[in-house]
Amino acid sequence: MGGWRLLPRHGCGEGALPGCRHGRPRPALLLCAGRRRRCRAGPPARDPGERDPLLPRPARRDVLCGARPVLRACGDADHPAACAQRLSAAPPGGFRLLSAPDPAGGRSPVRELLADPAFLRLWGAGGLTNSMRWVEMLVSGLFAFELTGSAFAVSLVLMSRALPMLTAGALSGAVAESLDRKKLLMAGQATTAAGAIIIAMLAATGGLALWHLFLNGMLGGLVWTNELATRRRMVAEAAGPHRIVQAVAFDTMTGSTTRMVGPLVGGVFYQTVGVAAAYGIAALLYVCALLLVAGVEHRQERRILMPRRLVSDVMQAVRIALAHPSLRLVLGVTVAMNVFGFSYTAVLPAFGAIAFEANPAEIGLLAAAEPFGALLAGLALALRRGAPPGRMAIAIGSAGFLVVLALAALAPGLWQAAALLMLGGIGTAAFASLQTGLVMMEAPIEARSRILGLTTTCIGMGPVGVLVVGALADGFGPRAAIAGMAVAGLAALAAVLSVTRR
Repeated sequence: MGGWRLLPRHGCGEGALPGCRHGRPRPALLLCAGRRRRCRAGPPARDPGERDPLLPRPARRDVLCGARPVLRACGDADHPAACAQRLSAAPPGGFRLLSAPDPAGGRSPVRELLADPAFLRLWGAGGLTNSMRWVEMLVSGLFAFELTGSAFAVSLVLMSRALPMLTAGALSGAVAESLDRKKLLMAGQATTAAGAIIIAMLAATGGLALWHLFLNGMLGGLVWTNELATRRRMVAEAAGPHRIVQAVAFDTMTGSTTRMVGPLVGGVFYQTVGVAAAYGIAALLYVCALLLVAGVEHRQERRILMPRRLVSDVMQAVRIALAHPSLRLVLGVTVAMNVFGFSYTAVLPAFGAIAFEANPAEIGLLAAAEPFGALLAGLALALRRGAPPGRMAIAIGSAGFLVVLALAALAPGLWQAAALLMLGGIGTAAFASLQTGLVMMEAPIEARSRILGLTTTCIGMGPVGVLVVGALADGFGPRAAIAGMAVAGLAALAAVLSVTRR
């Protein structure tokens, strides 16, 4: 199997690479750049920094430094294989990472992933917790409306889950760099299980109040702020470098499935077994997710946790992200999509009822259309082979979704709107997959969790869009509100792209 190829941005001997001495690359890591010359493998040097878990140990073989910035790496001991790949962008002073040869020998990426015990456990845990998150959101919203008769009370309960993402997302990334990510993930699952048990007991005894749901929503939202920086990062690391995009796409596909099925299951639970049993089932599945994660082998280098340095660590991550075009793009597109794109779901019931006189079942179909499209597109991405998509794919997918969303808002009938939203799911799948994948491939290893935390903060901007689209729907109707927000989102994307190109 061929090894990974890394090139220092400025070439060996220019201070960009620890371990490069006397103008020679460190052959143990298969590093070289510059003019055509023969680089012999020597004794491996110890890397003083954190070893990137995405990079497997390459074979110690001869390498050939070509005139172009590509590298030929040996394959197995008897049959060397030439591996010249396109370089990806790198932050200033960082490395350029070339995509690895596929060691699967033509096997399906999904089959490979599902044969990996660590990935399988993390994926299963994510599927369980995501499902119960959507079940809780619907059940708590239905109970709040039944208790108060106020749509505003329902929005407060649902927004309680988003507030921690906005306020604590960036800090959660810094904490995930300092503490064991596996233990953080398990602690979060234990916390949500405990919260669900308490709500179930209160509902069973007749003492459940609105403020209990609000606090439990805040607790669940606080745990959810660690999702990108802990479980999603562990998923990417478990998958390995040549399967990052497929792994994240497969995980995103599962998330789309839970977003489609979770509310349906929550409605069935609420109608058939009640609030107490619904939260009891959720608690049981949270415990199952915890047990799945407990069996994952996980190692990481940790920074020293210094509370006084948390703010400076976050600001350092901001500077790193702003200095890197791909990371700037991820953060900017995330804000645009969550404020202007995904906010349409807040007025979707009103849109269906007013525009098409739809019944609740038809509104449910409309709500499931985009996640269903994202599910199919996520499966296609997971099965895709070859080099990962470029960074512009996240912008193209997001722009495509916003265009289709504007058209769906103006559609003459329910079925046309549902079909357009399903088509828009292709764009949201590309966005969701590359949102994590680009950070994992482009960010320096010592800042990945912090930058994923910044991404969580950008996701937490969503409630701003919910308030705006709600106000516009009251004033101008849901059709105009959704279409106007989609057009504003396209303008925001254009601004992000102009800033990214500088």
